[in-house]
Amino acid sequence: MSDSAVPAAVAAPRRPVVAIAGLAIETSTFTPTRTDAAAFHPVRGQDVVARSPFLAAYADVVDLRGTLTGHALPGGVVLRSAYEALAGEIVDRLTSVVADGPVDGLWFDVHGAMVVEGLDDAETDLLGRIRAVVGPDTIVSASMDLHGNVTAELAHQLDLVTCYRTAPHEDVLETQERAVRNLVDVLTTRAPGQRRPVKAWVPIPVLLAGEQTSTRVDPAAALYAQVPEVEASEGVLDAAVWVGYAWADQPRDRAVTVVTGWDRDAVVAGAERLARAFWDAREDFGFVAPTGTFAACLDAALAPGAPRPYFVSDSGDNPTAGGSGDMTWGLTEVLAHPAFRDPDGPVLVYASVPGPAAVDTAVAAGVGATVTVTAGAAVDDEHAGPVTMTGRVHAVRHGDRDADTEVVLQVGSVYAVLTRLRKPYHHEHDFTDLDLSPRDADVVVVKIGYLEPELFDMAAGWMLALTPGGVDQDLVRLGHHRVERPLFPFDRDFPSPPDLHARIVPPSDEPLGTLA
Repeated sequence: MSDSAVPAAVAAPRRPVVAIAGLAIETSTFTPTRTDAAAFHPVRGQDVVARSPFLAAYADVVDLRGTLTGHALPGGVVLRSAYEALAGEIVDRLTSVVADGPVDGLWFDVHGAMVVEGLDDAETDLLGRIRAVVGPDTIVSASMDLHGNVTAELAHQLDLVTCYRTAPHEDVLETQERAVRNLVDVLTTRAPGQRRPVKAWVPIPVLLAGEQTSTRVDPAAALYAQVPEVEASEGVLDAAVWVGYAWADQPRDRAVTVVTGWDRDAVVAGAERLARAFWDAREDFGFVAPTGTFAACLDAALAPGAPRPYFVSDSGDNPTAGGSGDMTWGLTEVLAHPAFRDPDGPVLVYASVPGPAAVDTAVAAGVGATVTVTAGAAVDDEHAGPVTMTGRVHAVRHGDRDADTEVVLQVGSVYAVLTRLRKPYHHEHDFTDLDLSPRDADVVVVKIGYLEPELFDMAAGWMLALTPGGVDQDLVRLGHHRVERPLFPFDRDFPSPPDLHARIVPPSDEPLGTLA
């Protein structure tokens, strides 16, 4: 057979290229700590793809290109130098991807409440830098926390956006997969003439703490039950409700609904339905658990016949809401309580307070030794100074991703967890790894707001202590002064009903203009 008779090879169709980038943190502007680049634990290159196993289902459909993603424990404002370093690396890595050909889609993996020194809308700034590299034709789909913020400017830069539908957040991976699935569907199944989805955006003048908007109870449960109903409407791709982030003081902090899809009337109707439902329920939102002062919560936990274990949320310094985790106020109150002075008294576990020097002393002394150490209030001493205690070293553990090293000090009948770096305690193994048995304790005090699922299932009794700190549940006393007013609950008498009609946000390759 001659060469001319050999059939020409048929080129395989080009798969759409989908890049992945993002930085995620929940940032309290009322917390004095600062967040550096290392706190994001950045993941680079194709490790970004590997960290999300659900992406394997799309590997034959799109060409996935990881750049850099980072997820930090909530905390204080991000240092500008840290942000510039991480954002610059994202831009550099995307530039290398673009050098091989166009980027068709991008999964923007963010939280939505990142505050950077000198920036009021950090996610929009980051996406603007990304858009400058990938160009206006790239379809961008974001996955977000429902405690994030969506400004008109961010909605303008995005094509698709979705957020969690549960609080506590039991649907993180589901939300991320939905964002990618929506992106792939738009890239691969658009009908002729379908260019970009329509986005309907409604700002709602309400700002509530997560502990007042938990989807475990109504009205948030009923509100979020409407989200999949709206999403199921003909012509709708996704529906989402953001509660917003309550512990930052920025003009963008408020509730928002966004509905995306191909049918303008459907997305408008869906966004307005959800916004009205949120607004109409504003007075009905209450705390997810019984509340009280810290003293009242301890009294309830110690009352005769109180169920065991009895959990108390030391909510004002919750590190997973943005608290410094460095405050000693709660532990100081516990150690001063007469019920816990005797080693044979009611067992109370307290988690936790950072104290690198205290940890070093306990590690050097070893389990079983008696030591006197000082911990906490290294940066957050507004309500209490460092706490000094003498006790027996109960446990030592090295290698934790967040804490680095943990020790447990028994002081009377209190088992105080001290850490080299701050850490949230959300899982049973966080305690059992330290030779603690929370199920057998009388009282467990955790720096947390609503209890995460494992703790919630374990707790026989629970109260939310309204303690001071950078994520104080009493928003009015925190001192917001930059949020847009009027805003519930800061304002309860509005001069006129809020404008809850949907604004159609133009695609990023068209000017934003004035939304009406």
